[in-house]
Amino acid sequence: MIDLRSDTCSRPTDAMREAMATAKVGDDVYSDDPTVKELEAVTARLLGKEDAVYMPTGTMTNQVGIRAHTQHGDAVLFEQSAHVYALEGGAPSAISGVLPRLLAGDRGRFTAEQVAEAVGSPHPFFPSTVTAPVTLLCAENTHNNGGGSVWALDQLTEVADSGRGLGLATHLDGARLWHATAATGIAEAEYASPFDTVSVCFSKALGAPVGSCLAGSKDMMDRARRFKQGFGGGFRQAGIIAAGALYALEHHRAQLPHTHTLAQRFARGLAQLDGIVIDPSAIETNIVRYRLDGVSSATFVDALHEAGVWMLPSRADGVRAVFYLDLTEPDVDSALATIAEVLPTIERLGLATATTGY
Repeated sequence: MIDLRSDTCSRPTDAMREAMATAKVGDDVYSDDPTVKELEAVTARLLGKEDAVYMPTGTMTNQVGIRAHTQHGDAVLFEQSAHVYALEGGAPSAISGVLPRLLAGDRGRFTAEQVAEAVGSPHPFFPSTVTAPVTLLCAENTHNNGGGSVWALDQLTEVADSGRGLGLATHLDGARLWHATAATGIAEAEYASPFDTVSVCFSKALGAPVGSCLAGSKDMMDRARRFKQGFGGGFRQAGIIAAGALYALEHHRAQLPHTHTLAQRFARGLAQLDGIVIDPSAIETNIVRYRLDGVSSATFVDALHEAGVWMLPSRADGVRAVFYLDLTEPDVDSALATIAEVLPTIERLGLATATTGY
């Protein structure tokens, strides 16, 4: 099976397993696991922040970030297809009690003018207590539903500065921020600089088995540790898994451009096939999103799975494929050959509803 569902499907290397097996450990709830503390310090330094908190998942780091910045009843600005809004189980409302205010983005990217318009400037005749106060702005880089799109640094900075100027806190979902740096050469700390908090993931791009970090000021991370514990994120001997993340930071970041090359190779191959709609020039990192001409994505991915290639449907006619460290050029070519063989066999019977946006 060639598994292109997600870069979370990567497996730890033998060297990473060795690092995990020999990790020094303690009890993280008591703040005495040395490997967790080292991971947090290294991550904070890479992101240019004072401190970082290691947690089990990127969903938890994002949601702890939202909870730490807001009160129940606040409004939060999200791009309308943002992972933190669309793909984290409704957690902003369920856990933090916030009201999502959605911005229409271009492949996940929006403008400072949209932020200002969404916050607005109420007339003094209108009671200030009637509407939910907007207190937080969230952005995502790279953007999953945008097809791994990368923000231009000046646009991202302008958006964050606009939010700050309007009195908003700022949070960056940087689950795949490592890919933005690999694609542009701009350091992660530069992308993180305009934001109060930043979430980064080790189990996607970097191939570690578990975990993400939330980074920010020391005071904000002290607050985040409270919510980490309350959300059920208290670790014990977490150094075993933190060692995998540390190994990935040191050894795997330099390999990320290869995953971009695989994605571009796949996109160029798809563009040669009848029934596939894709612009290969739009592939910026490791995610390839494409459309099917008159074919249900659900039917298509089911047929591909039976033939040995695993991808995810996205809406009625969209498909997502993600490339990661385990994959090779022969895997790409084999997947393309399978698609070329399977696609003509699928009857064009109309589009069935498929999972939105994953």
